[in-house]
Amino acid sequence: MRPNPGGEGCVPPHMTTFPRLAALVLLAGLAAACSQGSGSGGGPAVAGGRAGAAPPSVEQLAAKVGCKPRIQVNAAELRTGYCRTPDGEFFVTTFASQAGKDAWMDAAPEYNPHLVGDLWTVLSGRQVLDLLRERLGGDLHLTDHRTKRMRVAG
Repeated sequence: MRPNPGGEGCVPPHMTTFPRLAALVLLAGLAAACSQGSGSGGGPAVAGGRAGAAPPSVEQLAAKVGCKPRIQVNAAELRTGYCRTPDGEFFVTTFASQAGKDAWMDAAPEYNPHLVGDLWTVLSGRQVLDLLRERLGGDLHLTDHRTKRMRVAG
């Protein structure tokens, strides 16, 4: 690797896989959404099941922890931004729907632990997530949520 004195614009190599995974999950989520029948399924989808409630943006969540995110994925179903703060490095992902979040969670069990909110998740190491949780809230998922013994730190 070439030296970068300021460290600006650098994303660690181990963190570049996530945007690829997010794009794959986006495609899977869109395929699942498009395969559901149309016409007889009630009204329009509402984010998180709350009428009129808009999901938080990557920028809003990042601002709560003093970060201006570098957007990695910018799609209708999900957005992901990379942040680096004095607390550490992390990815913030927001979802347009609970179904999209669920599809992402089902495809990303290897990224443990993660901090999970209504229509968002943050990926990083445990120490960083503990610090971020103080300002963002959410549940700290310590194991794959699909296993019988998922641990949620309270």
